[in-house]
Amino acid sequence: MQYRTDVEAADALKDAHQRIISEIGKVIIGQDEVIKSVLISIFSNGHCLLVGVPGLAKTLLVQTVAQILDLDFSRIQFTPDLMPSDIIGSEILGEDRSFKFISGPVFANIILADEINRTPPKTQAALLEAMQEKAVTVAGVTHKLAQPFFVLATQNPIEQEGTYPLPEAQLDRFMFNVSLDYPSFKEELQIVKNTTSSSKVQVNKVLNAEQIIYFQQLVRNIPVADNVLEYAVKLVSKTRPNGDTAPAEIKRLLNWGAGPRASQFLVLGAKCHAVISGKYSPDIEDVRAIAKPVLRHRIIRSYHAEAEGLSADDIIQKLL
Repeated sequence: MQYRTDVEAADALKDAHQRIISEIGKVIIGQDEVIKSVLISIFSNGHCLLVGVPGLAKTLLVQTVAQILDLDFSRIQFTPDLMPSDIIGSEILGEDRSFKFISGPVFANIILADEINRTPPKTQAALLEAMQEKAVTVAGVTHKLAQPFFVLATQNPIEQEGTYPLPEAQLDRFMFNVSLDYPSFKEELQIVKNTTSSSKVQVNKVLNAEQIIYFQQLVRNIPVADNVLEYAVKLVSKTRPNGDTAPAEIKRLLNWGAGPRASQFLVLGAKCHAVISGKYSPDIEDVRAIAKPVLRHRIIRSYHAEAEGLSADDIIQKLL
């Protein structure tokens, strides 16, 4: 897979992205922004948190993406009694009376962490090491995970009984927090029509693991103008109520702002957004386009914001 220039490779990525979108469209109706965010996070080598009520095809979307990208897929259903060894694997005593490691479901390319907030912090932390280090440690031995490695976690925003909210440190590991909404009337009509008949849809493979790793590297190599970098960092620093750059309104509405990871993800995401939009370098519009999913889970609203019924998105919109 050799391209003569980075420009040629960028065009190939844009073309592959279009083909992936049309393949996903055979199975998933609507949800265009969600699909776009998931693909940007894959090509930027980040993880994604999908927040939405049950029945919005979150699991189906992840399975479909894994199929189209020809990647190994594992689904882990998080429950309150799930143990770290259920995710990463454990050592067992073999017939030859020596210990051998049996790998868990985390040893795949795409992990669907279903209802991630249903499991206690101990098990959440086991996934955290995998997400950050792309490796797991069992009995003092570190096992590398397959590349590319990508965690897509889902969370139900309604039912909070018996859940363990994700700690800030874990939320910060997710590049995007993507909220899913109900489909429009027309889309729902189409969904019901498609899913209540006997017709089977066949999706085609578009990329493989090796090509995805190549494109992830390409996204990192894309040049960024200084004014775009400064805009991204300024935007993040404006969310910090104790900082000098935060507007008075933000100081009142936020208790806590985003950390440096937000700036990194804004720049990486903007690079990928630029390429799939047919540009060879990101501009300020690309940063603005992905600001909400990057910042949404990294800011903590104050009592005033909650009292006024302002969501995280409303506050980010004020900043933009």
